[in-house]
Amino acid sequence: MPDLLSLEPTRRIMQTTPIAPVHLASIALEKSYRKGDLQIPVLRGVEIKIRRGEFLSIVGQSGSGKSTLLHVMGLLDSPSVGEVLLDGDRIDDLPQKTRDELRNRVFGFVFQFYHLLPELTVLENVLAPLMIRHSMLSYWKRRREFRLAAEEILEKVGLTHRLKHKPNELSGGEMQRAAIARALVAKPEILLADEPTGNLDAGTGHEILGLLRHLNEQEGLTIVMVTHDESLARSAHRLVRLTEGRLELLSDAA
Repeated sequence: MPDLLSLEPTRRIMQTTPIAPVHLASIALEKSYRKGDLQIPVLRGVEIKIRRGEFLSIVGQSGSGKSTLLHVMGLLDSPSVGEVLLDGDRIDDLPQKTRDELRNRVFGFVFQFYHLLPELTVLENVLAPLMIRHSMLSYWKRRREFRLAAEEILEKVGLTHRLKHKPNELSGGEMQRAAIARALVAKPEILLADEPTGNLDAGTGHEILGLLRHLNEQEGLTIVMVTHDESLARSAHRLVRLTEGRLELLSDAA
């Protein structure tokens, strides 16, 4: 039988450790698409809470609704029913312009196929979100500041030797690192990663996952990652499993 006195300090620590506030949440989220006369349900009443600084994995087979959930929560798509909350405030029903601003300021996106602009260098690709956020005059006045910020982030992801290279001169892992740097240059609060290792070999995929974990641990970045690879997903703090658009399992991952 354990010594109850020896357990008491641990209990006190657990009781006094602050719980991070909920950063992003969905309430009774439903999403359907119309195909001809058919209404096809994709999300079926999903409720989820992601705390500030948490790394959450959403796992599920192809067609389970995990990417749709990520897109709706990141305001890339709208729910058919339900709500998306940011720091307790509803955001999915805001005017289009406000949602656009939130996507640019609050969310960073990383996708499986990188979506780098082929005619731009790595540095120019990373700077693109800042060019979109600011007017031409504002960007021109602060161009040196923005370049330094982009170079600093590219150093964090290990691409300082690739600043002037174009995407077709990079490996898959390097292209994904560039995509992550582009997502981070505007200093988002939440990184949404949709199958970020799905187009990479196993070794490179683990390198990208290690980079995401480092950003989460060192920068306190809230990360939501969807993947079909449960072994990678278990590196996050928690797992959420989706099956046919329904929340099936919520558990500690690592």
